[in-house]
Amino acid sequence: MCFISFSFNPCDFYYTKPNMRIIVYGSLRRKQGNSHWMTNAQWLGDHELEGYALYNLGHYPAAVPGDGKVYCEVYRITSSIMAELDELKSNTKDYKRELISTPYGSAWIYLYIRSLEGVPRIEGGDWVKRAGDVK
Repeated sequence: MCFISFSFNPCDFYYTKPNMRIIVYGSLRRKQGNSHWMTNAQWLGDHELEGYALYNLGHYPAAVPGDGKVYCEVYRITSSIMAELDELKSNTKDYKRELISTPYGSAWIYLYIRSLEGVPRIEGGDWVKRAGDVK
C-alpha cells in the first residue's frame, strides 16, 4: 500500500490569499518601470484620488495630501506581495504606508514623507501622462 503525505499549514494559505488592497499611482502602475512587482496582483480598477497632489522625483513620483487629484490603480494583493512592496519602499525610507478609502474598499497607499520644496508638481495628477505636465 502506498501513502502520499502532504504537508499543509493553514497559515500558508492565509499569507498567500489575496486579502488586502493597495492603490498605486506611479512606477507600480501598468506598463511602468516597476509594474513587474504587481504581476501576481489582481487589478480591480482605476481611481481618481481626490485631495492629493503628485510630484515628480525623477524615476518615480511622490504623492502627498494636498489640493488636486491623483490617477491611481487599485489591486487586490496577498500579504507576501505587501511585504515585498514594503521592502521596496523601505529601501529609500521616503514613504509611509496609510490605509485610505476607495470605491473598491479600504486600500493601502504609500505617501511621501520628505520635503518637496523645489520638486516639480505634476499638475494633472497622472504619472503616466506627466510629460509636459510638470510645474
